[in-house]
Amino acid sequence: MYFCRRQANQSVHVMASNSDFVQYIADQCSGAGDISVKKMFGDYGIYCDGKIFGLICDDQFFVKPTKAGERMLRTVEYRPPYEGAKDYFYIDDVDDRDYLSMLVRETCKELPMPKKKKR
Repeated sequence: MYFCRRQANQSVHVMASNSDFVQYIADQCSGAGDISVKKMFGDYGIYCDGKIFGLICDDQFFVKPTKAGERMLRTVEYRPPYEGAKDYFYIDDVDDRDYLSMLVRETCKELPMPKKKKR
């Protein structure tokens, strides 16, 4: 599936994430806690126990950078998940379930709880 993002009078064709890939990443991280995904602007935010810890964009997995995560990563590579975004850890090795679950668990320990929505 392709869609078009417009920026500064130019078209950029971007491939949206495949739902099978999104589910695979969620399953791979499930040892860390209650994993959920939410569609956001054509791609996905991924959450553990209510904390957003990463993004899935264009069939690529990104994790918010933390000190614990950096210590655990086999290869530290920073990339923006989309144009104009801050750098996240780019996770290329998505097939080791135990590794991803531990990375997510340790990353989430350093992330703040989400702010409660005002009503």
